[in-house]
Amino acid sequence: MRAIQQNALGIGICALIALPCWFLGEAIPVVGGPVFAILLGMIIALFWKQPSRGSVQTGIGFTAKKILQYAVILLGFGLNLAQIARVGAESLPIILSTISTALIVAYVMHKLLHMDSAISTLIGVGSSICGGSAIAATAPVIRAKDEDIAQSISVIFLFNVLAALIFPTLGNLLGMTNEGFGLFAGTAVNDTSSVTAAASAWDGMHPGSNALDDATIVKLTRTLAIIPITLVLSMLVARRDNAKFAAEAAKDHTVAQHENALEGFSLKRAFPTFILFFILASVITTFAVAFGTDVSFFAPFKTLSKFFIVMAMAAIGLNTDIVKLVKSGGKPILMGFCCWVAITLVSLGMQALLGLW
Repeated sequence: MRAIQQNALGIGICALIALPCWFLGEAIPVVGGPVFAILLGMIIALFWKQPSRGSVQTGIGFTAKKILQYAVILLGFGLNLAQIARVGAESLPIILSTISTALIVAYVMHKLLHMDSAISTLIGVGSSICGGSAIAATAPVIRAKDEDIAQSISVIFLFNVLAALIFPTLGNLLGMTNEGFGLFAGTAVNDTSSVTAAASAWDGMHPGSNALDDATIVKLTRTLAIIPITLVLSMLVARRDNAKFAAEAAKDHTVAQHENALEGFSLKRAFPTFILFFILASVITTFAVAFGTDVSFFAPFKTLSKFFIVMAMAAIGLNTDIVKLVKSGGKPILMGFCCWVAITLVSLGMQALLGLW
């Protein structure tokens, strides 16, 4: 609470920016509040020179980092692990295939295009798991810069919109069943809002279809991949830091730095606290529902999580140079496109292989 009080001015500014963006996102879900918030934040940053220090700047930084972590924790209250295990089990081979494909493509493109590892990682996990939520969970773990987060969110948004517009018609042309399209939308569209938009459009084209429910469950199953992905990434970051400490110690030949090298790995860094709380929130939801608690009880937590993400994106927008972002956007967009196409093809191919389409 003390940290929130000290940073209240900057947090308040981000909340004010987030409010209209939240309502715009509700009105136009295919775009979503986080994208509106990043864009508005970047536009404001063009005309408003922030003070280099003080409560405003620290508050904006607090929102971009800590509020984002709180959003991920609250996101866990939207995951009923029992329901996901029961309904999403048959989609697991496709989910694992699409996630693996996107991460491999992102890694290969990172090497071919000589891109920064942080933005490559964010685009990879954003494409493979759940768009903005996965980026929100991963960014603090790999210590991504605000510009990297803004760039990756923008790339994911672009292909979310294309998927929501194109996939229902594509599904028709391919003669997909209602269940098949629900599985396709849940595995091949990145962000939850765009999954909902695509599946709702399909249901509108096919009266009596229930693709929206199927797509939502599959999407929630994908969301669980946040847990192992962030834990693996955090251990890799810890190992990288440990190697860096060791190299510095060997170079300077000092006992003190050798000791620092041995201390380079920490359990807290390898297993970020906010991810552990995210898991705990999911477990609480699962047991509460199993013992008779109505799932609607957790709706306010999910709503607050979404608003916190919008606030954090507003803060990131305020700290992002939109001119620099546009100039450096070619390679990230190419990477996002390759991930998107690969996921689409693998999702369709795995359905055909398993006889689900």
